[in-house]
Amino acid sequence: MAKGGVGNMMKQVQQMQAKMEKIQAELEQTEVEGTAGGGMVKVTANGKQDIVSITIDPEVVDPDDVEMLQDLILAAVSQARAKAQELQTEKMASLTGGLNIPGMNLPF
Repeated sequence: MAKGGVGNMMKQVQQMQAKMEKIQAELEQTEVEGTAGGGMVKVTANGKQDIVSITIDPEVVDPDDVEMLQDLILAAVSQARAKAQELQTEKMASLTGGLNIPGMNLPF
């Protein structure tokens, strides 16, 4: 491989790293919401799948049925994380041109 080819490849790797850093910053600032119980439980996550807030409508809090509330919270968290993962996949597709490259997961 010619010297110029290696230099060009290094430049492309650096550009890809910069784009990945930009995507990570965007994901950290982007929020998605998961809900359960008709919106009685809302969970907000950022694009990196970090849970940033949980809102529970007081009407759904029943001391005699704590299990239902736990199930609603779990469902809302799962939905929020799934949406965040979908967002990550979309952002990575923009970086890789839609190719599924093994090992090209965002480092979280």
